Amino acid sequence: MKKYNVAVVGAGVVGIEMLRVLKQRNFPINRLKVFARSARDIEVDGEIYPVEPISPEGFNGIDIALFAGTEGEKGAAVTYAAEAVKRGAVVIDNGADFRMDPKVPLVVPEVNGNDVKKHKGIIANPNCSTIQMVVALWPIHKKVGIKRIIVTTLQASSGAGKGAVEQLKEENSIIAAAGFNSVYAKIEKLSMPQQLAYNVFPHIGGFAESDYTSEEWKLVKETHKIMHDNKIKISATTVRVPVRTGHSESVYIETAKPITPAKVRALLAKAPGIIIMDDPKSNLYPMPRDAEGKDETFVGRIRRDCFVKNGLWLWVVADNLRKGAATNAVQIAECVISK
Repeated sequence: MKKYNVAVVGAGVVGIEMLRVLKQRNFPINRLKVFARSARDIEVDGEIYPVEPISPEGFNGIDIALFAGTEGEKGAAVTYAAEAVKRGAVVIDNGADFRMDPKVPLVVPEVNGNDVKKHKGIIANPNCSTIQMVVALWPIHKKVGIKRIIVTTLQASSGAGKGAVEQLKEENSIIAAAGFNSVYAKIEKLSMPQQLAYNVFPHIGGFAESDYTSEEWKLVKETHKIMHDNKIKISATTVRVPVRTGHSESVYIETAKPITPAKVRALLAKAPGIIIMDDPKSNLYPMPRDAEGKDETFVGRIRRDCFVKNGLWLWVVADNLRKGAATNAVQIAECVISK
């Protein structure tokens, strides 16, 4: 088997997860480099990885460069992706810089893996909340067509980076130390726009067109691009919740042709990357704790709308650091070397 020289750009939560996923999936690596803005060593699952300062010359000889696109590495892809491509690497970028570029494929392997063939050196990894939604909806769309999507996401703190996870932890500690006499926790440094402990807030990204946030528009525009169908009517509300890792989504769809919940369950059960957890009588449905550390997208609460003929509800959960970021990027790399 041919082996490849791989670079991981970023040593934050997503970069670390990329290193973990590469090892767990036995990606055929000849030589591995880790880049960040400054040199240091990081430990992942007991293994030490030396981190090199990022530079254009560092990409010499690299075949695949995975850009984590988070925390201190924001903007790294804009600065260094072209340099990596110029030196012969295929760049897979987890950030938002190239997602809507018409020349750059936006790929979820279970949905549009063949789009990697269209790359001109750069392939974009979609937003975490988009990835799990399209994995769950694509088999339905192929079978009966989807006319409309209304989605509310319940997104974990880790989706906002390490600082947001630390904020949630610190807020919980303050409230617990006060004997839960108050639900307010004032801390000096906020990574998120509001307190998250014992709270939820509908604000992820900046507010943009028509008072939808940038995260909400990502669900619209990225889904259209990935599914090659901009006629689907999509409306989203994105909510931050006090969960460490694992995004949940309440997804409502209207299909072009009728399909029963039973047929949806059977369809999704056979689809790649999906696990059905849907037994209301046994209180069985996906939860973030079930998805953490796993690569699959979990689907449950599949039920029809009692008032709309072709309306259906689904509950979709996935690990936002793995399938929502690192795992999807590595799967794209697997598509690249297979094709």
